[in-house]
Amino acid sequence: MDLTTVDGVPLHPLVVHAVVVLLPLAALGALLIAIRPAWRRRFGWPVLGLTLAGVASVPVAQFSGRELKHAIGVRNPLIEQHSDLGNQLLPYALAFGVLMVLFLVAGRKADQQAEAGTAPATWRRVAVAAAVLVAAAGVASTVQVVRIGHSGATAVWNGVGTSR
Repeated sequence: MDLTTVDGVPLHPLVVHAVVVLLPLAALGALLIAIRPAWRRRFGWPVLGLTLAGVASVPVAQFSGRELKHAIGVRNPLIEQHSDLGNQLLPYALAFGVLMVLFLVAGRKADQQAEAGTAPATWRRVAVAAAVLVAAAGVASTVQVVRIGHSGATAVWNGVGTSR
């Protein structure tokens, strides 16, 4: 397996920054638009764009991480821990992305239902539940990103090339 590089720098430390920036930023945006329905109507689609970009960057980071791990060729427990944590992120990110879509669709349906004045306000209840779930999924994704980033930084700063 050849190591993908950009101007001599392995792709992984470059692309991982997309995950580190986009997923937590999307989570913050999700929290804000979950709190204020007016913000959801105005900023929901841009937050969804951030979320989808963050989710899409996860498999790229995982692939480039596997390439880098293989290229290093040293069995290091710190790298193994980082790799194991990194492999756990995609389900969190996918759940966050799916819940964001559900939240925006339910919110839009709730708005339409409110404008029409029809009862019962079923979509309003779904939108509130989706808001809680998307906020929780955003926080969970961010926590996982922080855990992965910390383990990666620990592996780098404690000497990638050594087997400790």
